[in-house]
Amino acid sequence: MNRILEMLKLQQQLNDETNGVNWENGVTKNGKVIDWKRCIYLEAGELIDSYPWKHWKDIDAKPDYENIKIELVDIWHFIMSEALRVYKIENLGSIDDIAYMIVNLPQFNKFNSNDKIDNLDIYQEMGVVEDMVGVLFCKKSINELIRSFLITSSTLNLKLSELYRLYIGKNILNRFRQDNGYKYGIYLKIWNGKEDNVIMQNILDKNSNITPNELYNRLKELYPKA
Repeated sequence: MNRILEMLKLQQQLNDETNGVNWENGVTKNGKVIDWKRCIYLEAGELIDSYPWKHWKDIDAKPDYENIKIELVDIWHFIMSEALRVYKIENLGSIDDIAYMIVNLPQFNKFNSNDKIDNLDIYQEMGVVEDMVGVLFCKKSINELIRSFLITSSTLNLKLSELYRLYIGKNILNRFRQDNGYKYGIYLKIWNGKEDNVIMQNILDKNSNITPNELYNRLKELYPKA
């Protein structure tokens, strides 16, 4: 439960800092409407495009599983955000209640295991992703959407331990970007010839046990000085 709870708390903090307090009401501090569901299905579309599904193009290409995992992490950002919104607006409970609900879903044990499964046929894998989008469009409960995500993530072999590591990295990088002018177009995404995502991933690869604060400080040390 600790990893799920930590991710939810980090997502709440990031949303508060980026969108302003009370973003759960559906509007940012700058007056922009927030639609987490739209974010989810657009990221799901990008995930599908990581497969060579087009019958007229790159027919011998292989799925980009590394990018598929990154897209799943982005979807997880938005699903957690929607859960935080729904639970607050509908008075369903606290962040701890969301975490408790997730770890008690029947699908959580498989998601929490490190057992890998053989990759399915790519059309079956895409079908699992599209099933999750179907849950989203059918306006089922947020708990059902999370359940569907756990199935999707497990099927695509992104289990909790790896999701947690990638989520922490992307969350802290997103916060660092915001703190350094990303929203206003002044942030430097290329650091000495390398994209910031690559820099962040290299830091994680060298120290898989790094804490969120340590990662933020390391990014701060490496960010190109003006």
